[in-house]
Amino acid sequence: MNIRRYNTAEAVSEIFSDGVIALDKDFKIISFSRGAEVITGYNAAEVIGKDYSRLFKSRLCNKDSLLAKVLKTGEPLVNFRGQIKDADENTINILINATALKNIKGDIVGLIINFRDLEEMYRLSAELYKETARLTAILSSINDGVLTIDNEWRITSFNPAAVRITGFKAAEVLGKHCYEILKSTTCNENCPLRKTMETKEPISDYEIEIINAHGEIVPISVSTALLIDEEGEIIGGVETFRDLSTFKHLREELNIKFSFHNIIGKDKRMREIYNLLKVISPTDTTVLIIGETGTGKELVARAIHYNSSRKNRPFIKVDCTALPETLLESELFGYKKGAFTDARSDKPGKFKLADKGTIFLDEIGELPVSIQAKLLRVLEEQSFEPLGAVKTEKVDVRIIAATNKDLKEETEQGKFRKDLYYRLNVVPVTLPPLRNRREDIPLLIEHFITIFNKKFNKRVNKISQDALDILLDYPWPGNVRQLEHAIEHAFIHCSGKIIQVNHLPDDIRDESNSLFHSIISAENPLEELEKKVIHEALKKNDWSLQRAANQLKLSRSTLWRKTKKYGIKKR
Repeated sequence: MNIRRYNTAEAVSEIFSDGVIALDKDFKIISFSRGAEVITGYNAAEVIGKDYSRLFKSRLCNKDSLLAKVLKTGEPLVNFRGQIKDADENTINILINATALKNIKGDIVGLIINFRDLEEMYRLSAELYKETARLTAILSSINDGVLTIDNEWRITSFNPAAVRITGFKAAEVLGKHCYEILKSTTCNENCPLRKTMETKEPISDYEIEIINAHGEIVPISVSTALLIDEEGEIIGGVETFRDLSTFKHLREELNIKFSFHNIIGKDKRMREIYNLLKVISPTDTTVLIIGETGTGKELVARAIHYNSSRKNRPFIKVDCTALPETLLESELFGYKKGAFTDARSDKPGKFKLADKGTIFLDEIGELPVSIQAKLLRVLEEQSFEPLGAVKTEKVDVRIIAATNKDLKEETEQGKFRKDLYYRLNVVPVTLPPLRNRREDIPLLIEHFITIFNKKFNKRVNKISQDALDILLDYPWPGNVRQLEHAIEHAFIHCSGKIIQVNHLPDDIRDESNSLFHSIISAENPLEELEKKVIHEALKKNDWSLQRAANQLKLSRSTLWRKTKKYGIKKR
C-alpha cells in the first residue's frame, strides 16, 4: 500500500462531515471516515483493506460502473444516486460524489467517495424547513472545495467544487501560492492552514471570506489538516472549504420566517403569535399582552405599533410600577398651571404626547384602583381631564397594555376593576415562557451573537456544544431577557471565536452541575435518566451509533430504536 496515499486520504476523511471513503485502484478501502461509520454501521478497523463492492454489495464498483469511469478518466462523479447495504443488511439510498485521488505527480492512484444518507437528509430537511421543498435540491448541490499545498504554500491540487466556489480554473491556480488565489483578510495573520502547519492540529469550520475570480466576496467555512509522507514528514496541507452563501441566504430566510420585528422564535405558539400580530397590527384594537417578566412584552407592543398605520407617530411607554400613585395621574393625564403648588406652567401628560400614536402601559396590573376609572374613560371616550382643568381634552390614541399578573384573578380579589379588565382584554396575546419553547434557544443565541458582535466589535461565530447543552437545560426564570444577559456576559469573557462553558454566568453553570435536577422533576424520571445516558454516550462517541452501543452494552438496532423513542438527535 502506498503510505503517502493513505495519509492523504486520512487527512481528507477527517475533515469531512459526511461519509468519506478512500479506495485504491483495486477498489480496496484504504480510509473510512467517522461519517461513513455512522451511516453504514461499520467500524473503520473492520473494513480497511476490504473490497468496496463486496462489502456494501453495491453495483457502483463493477468494471463498467461510473466509479470505474472516474478512476479511468479522472472526470468527477457529481450527485449520483445509488444504493449500498449497511452492517445490518439494510439498503441505504445515498447521494454520492467521487473524485480521482492523485499523487504529487498527478497520477490517478485511487478514488475519494463522498456520500450522504438521502433518507436522513430528507428527514432532517422536512423537520427543519417545512414548506421549503426546494431545500433538498439546495443541500444536494453543495459540495466541498478541496485544495492541497506543498511546504512552499503552492497549490498542488484543486478539485471541481473549488473551481465552482472560487471561479478559478485548476490550470490557473496550480503552482501558485494559495494566498494569491483566495485573497482572504486572514491570509496574513490568522490563516487556519498556517496554524495547522505550525501546531499540527486540524481546524474545523473556521469562517472566513475570500474574493473569487469575479472580484466578489464569498463567505466560506474552512477545515484543515496535514499531509504526511511515508516517513512521517509533513509535506504540505489540505484545506476543504464550503460556500456559505447559500447557508447565509437560508439563514436570512429563516430569520424572516421565524421572526416578527425582532421577536425571534420558531415554536408553534410563537408562529401563531406572528400570525395574530399581522392581523391585529393594522387595526386600532386594544391589545392586552400577557407574559412573565422577560418574555418580550415590550417587543410585541413595539412590533404592533411599527406594523400599523400609526408607525410614523409617537410610541409612548409608561411603566406603571416606576411612579408613586401621587405622581402617576399627572404623569398620565398632565396638569394645568396652578393645579398644585409647583405647577408653574401647563404640562402635557403621556396620553397627550401619544396623540395619533400608541401608548404602551407596561405592568398595568400595578395601576392604582383610583386611576383605573380615568383610564376606563379614555378607553371608552378617548377623552380625559388634566389635573386642574375645567375642560375635557380629546385624543386619538391606541392603547396596548401588558401584565405579568392574572388580571382575572385580580378582579376577583377586588384589586382590578372588572369593567376595565374586559375593556382591555379585547385581543389578548399570551407569550409563552422560554422554558416552554426550548427549541427557540439556539435561534435566540444566534440572534444575540449577531447583536453583540456589532456592539463589542468581536467575531464570535458560535457557541460550543457543551455550553449550548447547559443553556438548553437551564430553566430560565428570567426568560429571554435573562438569556440575552447571559450571552452578553459570555461575550465579555470570551476572547476567541467560540463561547465555552467557562464564559457562562456562574449561576447558570452552578444550576447545570446538579445532574438529577431535571431528572427527578420529570414525569417519568427513569425514562428521563435513560434518555440522558444515551444522549451522553452518543456525544462522547461523536454520534456513532455503533460505538455508543458498544459502550452501553446494547445492540446497534436496540440503541437506534431508543433514540427514535426519545427523539434523540444531534443538536
